Amino acid sequence: MFNEKMYRLGSKRSTIREIFEYAKKRSAEIGAENVFDFSIGNPSVPAPAIVNQTIERLVKETPSVALHGYTSAQGDKSVRDKIAKNYTRRFGAALSGDDIYMTVGAAASLTITFKALTCEGDEFIVFAPYFPEYAVFVANAGAKLTVLPSDENMQPDFTALERALNPRVKGVLINSPNNPSGAVYGEETVCRLTDILRQKSKEYGAPIYLISDEPYRELVYDENTKVPCIMNCYDDSIVCYSYSKSLSLPGERIGYIAVNPKATDSKAVYAAVCGAGRSLGFVCAPALFQRVAAECDGMTADLSVYKRNRGLLYKGLTDCGFTCVYPDGAFYLFLKAAEEDAAAFCEKAKKYELLLVNGEDFGAKGWVRVAYCVQTERIEKALPLFKKLAEEYGL
Repeated sequence: MFNEKMYRLGSKRSTIREIFEYAKKRSAEIGAENVFDFSIGNPSVPAPAIVNQTIERLVKETPSVALHGYTSAQGDKSVRDKIAKNYTRRFGAALSGDDIYMTVGAAASLTITFKALTCEGDEFIVFAPYFPEYAVFVANAGAKLTVLPSDENMQPDFTALERALNPRVKGVLINSPNNPSGAVYGEETVCRLTDILRQKSKEYGAPIYLISDEPYRELVYDENTKVPCIMNCYDDSIVCYSYSKSLSLPGERIGYIAVNPKATDSKAVYAAVCGAGRSLGFVCAPALFQRVAAECDGMTADLSVYKRNRGLLYKGLTDCGFTCVYPDGAFYLFLKAAEEDAAAFCEKAKKYELLLVNGEDFGAKGWVRVAYCVQTERIEKALPLFKKLAEEYGL
């Protein structure tokens, strides 16, 4: 009658979405001002003014049929050329529009990429903590996902990586700045990772692709925190990008895939990306927002708000006695649960109307994710409640 696997996916929402729905229900019962929802990565900072200005100009200046009509399946050529030129200017990696495939956000970028690369028996590696939907995307492509640990600073466990690599591994997926920990892979980390992949690719006689999921690329807050350009570090690389976080446009679903032109058989890989997009029905990303993205590429919303929130939340929680990972980027803070059972910790937090996400869903048992992409005053009002929670645990 129907696909049982799809039924299971559709009948049970992710934990994050469950909490999001719970927050709406609880807000209706006691008032939204009394519910402190730190569950979902929905940007709280408005899109930069130029986004709306660009939309208004395009609507006024461009004939409606042209503006809202189909583009090429892989995206409008002028859009792709503009994004590629800007990428080259910003990062020094030579891209052309023919290396870019416009997508319906980061989820589509990843889903298409896995589908394009996967052959029967293939395996992909990711380091915990990781975004839980990766498992769905990899399984949908028909591959196996292997989850490896990170160290106490949320950096890859390279010993585990060297043990796990084998000829069936088609790629390694990284996400830096990281959801859920806020950790950033610096130059030293990326160099060590790529050295291992180069060595193993040579040993196996086939490329191991490095897939970089980069929706938080611009969301770093300190001058000495740098996010290396993966394409400059490793030839067999593919970048999956979304404008949802940088431009505060999560509901518009716009992003791209960039295939490194220096990758092995790069043109064939790009053609496979186009084929996967066709197979999955992801052709012609939203035409208006393709053009908006090209005009606003490289710009950001007001990141100072997130920086202020990070500082306020990290200090407040550590002053309460909680152990936290200091987030260099993104807008999440990883908090060590005050008991072994993080699910029980999250339930206890609900007594104070604090809605947190169990880190076990991200492959990190005993941790909790706190999204600080909220209004600053919400953090200020929540901190006394976190203090009560800490006191209940005797911290």
